[in-house]
Amino acid sequence: MKLLHTRNALAMLLAGAAASPSLAAPILLRPAAVFDGLGETTHAGWQVLIEGEKIIAVGPALTAPADAQVIELPRQTLMPGMIEGHGHLFLHPYNETSWNDQVLHESLALRTARATAQARATLMAGFTTERDLGTEGAGFADVGLRDAIAQGIVPGPRMLVATKAIVAEGAYGPKGFEPGIAVPQGAQEASGIEGMVRAVRQQIAAGADLIKLYADYHYQGGENSRPTLSADEIGAAVKTAHDAGRPVAVHANTAEGMARAIAAGADTIEHGDEGTPALFKAMRDKGIGYCPTLAAGDAIARYRGWNGREPGPAMVTDSRRAFRLALAAGTPICMGGDVGVFAHGDNVREMELMQQAGMTAGKVLLAATSGNAGLFGIGDRLGSVKPGMLADLIAVEGDPSTNIAALRKVRMVMKGGVIVKPE
Repeated sequence: MKLLHTRNALAMLLAGAAASPSLAAPILLRPAAVFDGLGETTHAGWQVLIEGEKIIAVGPALTAPADAQVIELPRQTLMPGMIEGHGHLFLHPYNETSWNDQVLHESLALRTARATAQARATLMAGFTTERDLGTEGAGFADVGLRDAIAQGIVPGPRMLVATKAIVAEGAYGPKGFEPGIAVPQGAQEASGIEGMVRAVRQQIAAGADLIKLYADYHYQGGENSRPTLSADEIGAAVKTAHDAGRPVAVHANTAEGMARAIAAGADTIEHGDEGTPALFKAMRDKGIGYCPTLAAGDAIARYRGWNGREPGPAMVTDSRRAFRLALAAGTPICMGGDVGVFAHGDNVREMELMQQAGMTAGKVLLAATSGNAGLFGIGDRLGSVKPGMLADLIAVEGDPSTNIAALRKVRMVMKGGVIVKPE
């Protein structure tokens, strides 16, 4: 049995880990504690044994095979790799370049190169899976990035991709141009039941793992959001996607947009700033996940000059209010920050805001691990630390079940039994 210690010793494993996981020696991880994603607290003294790409044993005082590599992780908590529930790898922070300019003036090659770097930053931050909810004008490039990561060509999280997303005709952007000029859009436009069905099928054929709809938006800049897709259009899209085995995420800020998405049987609702107790109860009763994206509003408000002083601007206070209503209703919470509005690799920002808004650290961790895995239909292989699961694991300094800020100190990342950090 080979005993290894600390960061430098972990780095020694990388040459072997780069080979096929099935040929690598078993690995026994010995952290100070394990957060298994099945409860809100950690288990002191637990260990995890990995063989190939899977976890084969979890618990105290494990016996390692004679050829196992033993890695000591003192003062660290081992936990499932986190799952980003609402990201846009093909966007970067709006205080660097506006959304309009990213869609209209950045080439597809540039956006793809940046997305590749941002995927790596996401992985190094401890997020081993990402649900990417739209390329915002970059077409089906997320399918290629997903496949490149899966084939080991570039590093990054496992990706669930929504490709173009679907919006009502005339209701998205960029806007502000001569009406007679065809301007590239940040999502696929569709109208009517036939148009919605066609768009869903086109995106699935191109490789979409899920479908994203915009139930509401604003037709012109400066207007408030309002419903843009009819109940029948949303219903047709959801049925078509579900028939093809694809879940549906719905952008809905308005109460009416949320109501239409709930009635149609959406799988998750994003943002939901105008949510009511009755709507969140209906989501709970139907098992529909709520992704509040607190960090997006926080970031945009700061770009516009907010210094963090309370009371915050409406976009901040509205999202907090809705989040607290969802908590009170027992609505399943998806952890997703709309990252891309702010920097990739800073994904923990959403989790810190969730804790600040009243969710316990343990519940925030569950939302980012087994909670998201369950909502996204991948809970049979990801999101918890137990035998048979894929060995997507991270080690952080301290105890994140009491203080989410510990997640900013990621010391090790393992994906599929391969150590990818430290490098």
